[in-house]
This record gives sequence, structure tokens and C-alpha cells, in this order.
Amino acid sequence: MLVATAYASTTNTSPVAVTTQLPTDVRPTHYDLTITPHAQAMRFDGHAVIALDVLHPTTSITLNALDLDLKQAVLSGGPDRTHFDPPRITLDKKAQTATFAFPASLPMGHYQLSIDYAGVINTQAFGLFAVNYQGKQGSQRALYTQFENADARRFFPCWDEPAYKATFALTVTVPKGEMAVSNMPVAAQDDVGSDLQRVRFAATPPMSTYLLFFGLGDFERISTRVDGTDIGLVAPRGSAAQGQFALASARAILPEYNTYFGLRYPLPKLDIVLAPGSSSSTAAMENWGAILSFEDYMLLDPTISSETNKSTVFNTLAHEMAHLWFGDLVTMRWWDNLWLNEGFANWMALRATSKLHPEWEQDVYNVWFSEGVMEIDAQKTTHPIIEPVTSPEQGQQAFDSITYAKGEALIVMLEHYIGEDAWRRGLQRYIAQHAYGNTVFDDLWQAMAGVTDQPIAAIAHDFTTQAGVPLLRVSDAKCQGGQTTVQVSQGEFSVDQPDKAPGHWRVPVIAQVIGQPPVRQVVVGNTTLQLPGCGALLVNAGQSGYYHSLYAPPLLAAINANFQKLSRMDQMGELDNAWALSMAGMQPVSEPFELIKAASPASNPMFWWDVTRHLYSFDANFRDDATARARYRRFATARLEAVFAQVGWLPKPGELASYKVLRTQLIVALGTLGDARIIAEARQRFLDLPSISSGDLRQNVLYVIARQADADTWNRLLAMARSEKAPLVRQKLYQMLALPEDEGLATRALNLALTPEIGNNGGEMFTGVSFLHPELAFDFAVAHRAQVDAMVGPNDRAEFYPDLAWGSNDAKIIERIQAFAAAHIAPDARSSADLVINMIGHRAEVRNKQVPQIDAWLKQNGW
Repeated sequence: MLVATAYASTTNTSPVAVTTQLPTDVRPTHYDLTITPHAQAMRFDGHAVIALDVLHPTTSITLNALDLDLKQAVLSGGPDRTHFDPPRITLDKKAQTATFAFPASLPMGHYQLSIDYAGVINTQAFGLFAVNYQGKQGSQRALYTQFENADARRFFPCWDEPAYKATFALTVTVPKGEMAVSNMPVAAQDDVGSDLQRVRFAATPPMSTYLLFFGLGDFERISTRVDGTDIGLVAPRGSAAQGQFALASARAILPEYNTYFGLRYPLPKLDIVLAPGSSSSTAAMENWGAILSFEDYMLLDPTISSETNKSTVFNTLAHEMAHLWFGDLVTMRWWDNLWLNEGFANWMALRATSKLHPEWEQDVYNVWFSEGVMEIDAQKTTHPIIEPVTSPEQGQQAFDSITYAKGEALIVMLEHYIGEDAWRRGLQRYIAQHAYGNTVFDDLWQAMAGVTDQPIAAIAHDFTTQAGVPLLRVSDAKCQGGQTTVQVSQGEFSVDQPDKAPGHWRVPVIAQVIGQPPVRQVVVGNTTLQLPGCGALLVNAGQSGYYHSLYAPPLLAAINANFQKLSRMDQMGELDNAWALSMAGMQPVSEPFELIKAASPASNPMFWWDVTRHLYSFDANFRDDATARARYRRFATARLEAVFAQVGWLPKPGELASYKVLRTQLIVALGTLGDARIIAEARQRFLDLPSISSGDLRQNVLYVIARQADADTWNRLLAMARSEKAPLVRQKLYQMLALPEDEGLATRALNLALTPEIGNNGGEMFTGVSFLHPELAFDFAVAHRAQVDAMVGPNDRAEFYPDLAWGSNDAKIIERIQAFAAAHIAPDARSSADLVINMIGHRAEVRNKQVPQIDAWLKQNGW
């Protein structure tokens, strides 16, 4: 697809280069849309009146349109306020555009383009889509829209790019008795006969097309009010009561964000609109004034929901509500700067969750997210945070862990380096300067330049415009006169390119001798650090840095000897650092296992949450050697059982909320690792499942039972799902059917996913099966591609199929993924497939090199 670089100006910005796929001689200012959906026929009629400015004389107007039947168009206005002959309309399906050609050149001026058209209602979450569900009136259908990144063009002809901000006025003709929802409040509602009503919504502020929203169905709304904003939760009738926690969460988050950003949320209302079930492609979408999510991510049922579900609800809302400023009010000009939306929303959500719910201790997740994305960023298939996006398919590929998690990690590092107060002042300047406009990367750093004298722009350029993970080698520490001098040299952490020339970063380091004040310094090349105090030292104190630290053996031994003195954040970070370096062959594989072996069962619950995650996920590397796997499982279960003995199946009076999160993690891990006592206890409790009142306990029991299910148990779970009346419980029971270790039962789950019984959630079933059976899930999906395509949106398929194989460490599947990609994925949309292939190859290397060494260590230690 042809990509042009043109020059345009946007609100509060000077002219800069803007990426666009459309001609730049015409710009919209307002859309007046009239929509009549025909839900049963799965189509809709539309009429658009677009106010636009012709910036340069032209004989044609080109905009985006896809899967629309453009019936007729009329242009009026211009300098002479005349009507023009009907234009000739040409559709380009590959370019996803419609061109309106006129017999004579249009002079510069203001015009109105009126278009009559029709479109289709989809079955998955793109464009205008339908969700079928069992409601109070039996089988029902609700409608919603999902437009990010390039699907507004399926709902109305438009300039479907983020830099083309405009105002929107939506009018819909819908059945009486159904609720219509959009970004703004209802401005007028009229009876038009034939059991229909016309609903007109107030005009929006200027915003990008992908943020427009429309929902329709048998809904109910509960609401609250805070800081002058009407906050509502809109759900299928009968479900809203289970959204009270989500509503209360939004009520807590909004004032926090109003204060933090220094600019109040500008719309009069904020709805959280819920679709039934879940989606394999999205959990939630930040439409301005009408956040879309799914019941599975926002509702809580006390009989099945856990503390982890509760924190997920809050964190998901905090993420989407952060977008109300980062993304909605201030929007990136093009998808290459998507991290300005997603990285910031990730960071802000964790900040808000940690502040408003400190009992969950979720600040430690910063370490987890950073460690996880560094594993991906150390592969040859990685990419910079900012990279060219030239098509809608590439735009969809940009929604990945580099954008979300590395973007977040960069923000955490910079905030900790310059200080929270300076960082906040810089963000407030950025938001105020660019409200209702579009921005690029450097706009943020220009705002930051006024609040700090640190080279923040240079650091940010290094970490966003080049891929990879810095490696800091720490050696030659000497103490004299109560001060430690340590040498640090910079390289690159790479797991599959040993001969790669390392990148060069300006790395902001916070280092300290344990127990002494930290020192902040930018490390470039070879650097000497002067630290107050003598003793064991950390060069990533607080774990906010996006880099790995490779210590000389004496320095590492000193850290390990003082491990119990570290904060829970540093304990997690140093464990994750040791794990990554060991699996990359940069230090002995014994390092993380010695830490786990020596750790006290009474250590912080979130540290043990991290240990459990590592031991649980690494088990798959032993699946081809039953003897070695048994030895590994004896070690892993012994360490985790010692912790579980203190945690137990049931909460203790006054225990920390983080123990509830750890309890679930331990039970899931021990059940998967084949712990006989956990499995026996779960089976006993399953016999009396109706008597369990705790949602945490019930979910934990069901998870273990589903994982270890035989045919009789699986059939019982299926019968429970089919007879369950509560939608949220029914949804979770169906999800459990995808969890069994037994491959035959996993195959039954995949066959079930292809049936109408699962509704819109078949993709979720495939993902569930892929956790333990990645090769089975991938091969089955490819073999049933026509049916699977129907459950996955067209822009998501390039990721969905390869991602099913993500957990595999069998190199034989690589050829099958490559063949699928060559046949069915566009060349510019294969980044997910390439990453999965590379990760499988890396795991095969770990299995061949590191696993035998781990097994040898286990033997030496008597396991």
C-alpha cells in the first residue's frame, strides 16, 4: 500500500511530518451520522453528512471505506455554496478506500459531502458486530462497535486515521424497549412508529474515528456520580448488579486521574458498556465516554470470582480510563507512536492500582512485566518501540508486548530516574499543551525538558528507536574510606545472536550499597560509579531499570548472602535477573535455583508468587524426559508445599490480600505439577462443591479438577456448564473445559469450541487448550481454518494462529507455522509468526543446553 508523507498542522502543534495513507488535500471537521441497524438481518443502513475543508484544489475526494455499499453521494457548499453533479464513486478494496471523482476541480473552501450507504453486521469484535447470548427473554442479540485500529471504515465512510480528528453527531433508529448507547448523552428521543424510536446523541468533542462508539440491546444501567461526571455501567439486563465493584472502581479512579493529570475529564458522562461473554482479541476498548468491555473481565459473581478476578477488574478499568487522557484527549498522530497510548495506560493503571489498592501489592508487577518483555526483546525477531507502520495489518501487529510492556518499562525507568514529582509536572504540561490534538514522540520530551535537567530525550530516543536490552557488566568493586567504587561496562543481552555487535544506550542507573542511599547516574560505555557505604551492592536498586545486570562472581555471592535483607521488589528483580542470565548461558544455571532453595517460606507472598510462576512455567521443558521431570517436580513441589503449608486452602483472619493471590497461584501450580495432596484435596472438595461459598476456593478447586480431569469429570463439568443459569459462572465453567492435561479431552474441547454452544467465545477455548497443548491447538485450528476464521476478526488472524503455538518447545512445529504464514498471512503482517518461531527455537536451545545442567544440579542436591 502506498504511504505518503505530507505536512499538516494540528491543534497546538507546529507543522510536522505526518504519516498518512490518504491524500492530504481534504480534511473533515464534523460527521453527522444516521444509522438504522437491522439486527436480525445482520446489516445496517447509514447516511453520513461530512463537513470538510478542501485545503488545495482537487478533482477528487478519497477517504476510507470497507465492506460498505455506497449508494449515492452529493457534494454541496464551497465558495459559491452550490450543489455539484453526483460524483463517480470508485472503491478500492485492497487500499480500503473510496474515491469520489468530480468533472471539474473543487476550489479551496468548506463543503458538505452527503453519502447514502449500507453495511454488514459482523460476528466478531470489529466494525459493528453482534453478540448472541441467553438472556431473560431467551436467545437475544446485542450490537456493539469496535474500531481500533482501522475498522471505523466498516461503519461509515471516513478519514479513518488518528490525525484526522473531528466532531461526531450520531442519530440511530432502533427498536423501542432497547437501549442505545454512544460516547455522549442522549440529546433527544422521538417515537417514529412501527415500534421504533429515533435517538439523537449530543455532539462529541474533536476526536479520532477509532474512538466513536455505538451499542444497542436489552440493557440496564446503574450509575453513580463523582467530580461532576455521571458514571454508568451498562450491561445486558439482569447482569448489572454484578458490576457494582467495577462501578465503584471507576468512581475511585476518576478523581485520582483528574488530580494527577491536572485537567478534569471533559465529557459529561462515562459509561462502561459490557458485552456478554469474552473475546479472543480484546478485553476492553477506551472509546471516549463509552468504554467497551466484556462481562468476563468486569463482572464478579461471589460463587466463582476470586481476589485475582477483582484485581483484574480494577486494573483493566484503570488502564482504559488512563486512555481517556492518553489516547482520547491527546492522541498519537500515527500508529508508529502507539506506545504513547498503550505504554502509558499500562503504567498509569499499575500506578493507580498500587495507590488505591496497596493491599494487592501490584507494584511488583512492574518487575514481572519488564522481565517478560526483555525475554522477547532479546530475540533477533524483536523490533523498536517506534517502527514504521504502513498498513492496517501492520497497525494491528503494533499491539504487542513491545508496545505495551517495554513502553511501560521505559516510563517506569524514566519516572524513577527524574523523580515522581518532576515526571508528573512534565506530563501535566504535555496534556495541557496538546489537549484535543495529536502528538509525536518528541512532543512529550519537549514538555519534560521544562521540568528536569536530565538528558531524558536522549535516553528515550535510545530506548525507543532501537531494539534490544542493555547488559551492564559489574566488576572491580573496591571500598575505601566508607565509599565503594565500582566499574560498569555496557553491552547487550541477546539470547540468539552471540556475535551481534551490541547496541549503545544511555542507561539511567539507580545503584546502591544495600542499606545505603541510592546514587543516580547515566551509564554510557565504561562508567565508574561512586556509592556511599561498603558491602553488597545493586546496580538496579528498586528494579526500575530496563536492563540486565551481570555481576562478577564475588559481587553476586555478596548479593545472595544478603538476599533476605532485600526489599520484595529487589528480591523479585534479582531472581528474575538470575533466571534470565542463566537461561541465556551467561551464568551458571544453579544461580536462580540456589536462591529458590535458600528462600524462607515466610518471605513476602509476592516474592513466592514470582517463584511459583517460574517453577510452574518451566516444567514444560522436561516433558520429553519422565525421569528428569519427576526429579524437577519433587524439587518444585517441595519448595511450594512449604509455602502452602503456611497459606492453606482457606484464608486466615486478618491475612494480607496478597495471600489470596498467592494461594490461587500455589494451588494452580501444585495441581499442574501433579502434587498428590493438592489433587486429592481438590477432588474431595469437588464432591461437595455446592457447599463452598468462597469464590476463591470454588475457582481453585475447579481449576485443579479441570486440569486433572478424566472423561467422567469432564462430562460432569460440561453438564454443569450447560445447566448453569448465571452467565458469568457458565462462561467460566466452559473455560475450564479447555484446561485438561489429557489430550483426548483437550481435543473434545476444541471440537466443542467449533459449535454454536460456545457462542462468540470459541477463540478463548482454543487459547485455553494451547497452554498445555500448543501443537494440538495450532494443528487443529489450521485443519478447521474456515470455522476458526469465523470466530476471529480478519485483522487478528495473523496473530491468533501463530500464538496458539507460543508455548511449544518442539522445533518440528516451526515448519508448519512457516507454511501457514506463507499461505495465509501477508508478508508485512508476519511479525507474530516470526516471534513465535524464534521463541520455540530458543526454548529448544534451553531444553538442549540448560535443562541437562539443571537436572545435574537437582541430582547433586539429592532430588
